[in-house]
Amino acid sequence: MSTILRTLRNLRKIGIKEYAHQMQYMGDTKAGTYIATDKAGNKYYENLEQELPLRTRWVDYKQKEYDPGQIEPGWHAWMSYLVDKPPSEDPVLKTGQRSWEIPDHRPNLTASRAAFKTYSTVKPKVHAWLPEAKPR
Repeated sequence: MSTILRTLRNLRKIGIKEYAHQMQYMGDTKAGTYIATDKAGNKYYENLEQELPLRTRWVDYKQKEYDPGQIEPGWHAWMSYLVDKPPSEDPVLKTGQRSWEIPDHRPNLTASRAAFKTYSTVKPKVHAWLPEAKPR
């Protein structure tokens, strides 16, 4: 959560429409420099002057139902402060798609009906006990 003065300053900088969008999807207001857009359409921003340490970089997801797994590895490294330059400027991270990488994003299916479930083809060694009462 931010202070009243910071919120009002950001409201003046970004406007009412962007302010409402950020409060709806991020729960905070931020004003910064647009860096780039990735393949998925996510927009990345940075503000080094007026933000708290380690809160200077953020992403505006394209999809409303977002999953943090939608961030590409190069952008994840930049967001986590592992590299100083974003992938759009860094020659090492600009290599494109490698032959072993998956071409499209696969969502994280944990806690959904499509999640992986293990199964066994071996006959169980332990059987559940079924209590049987003799008639009196």
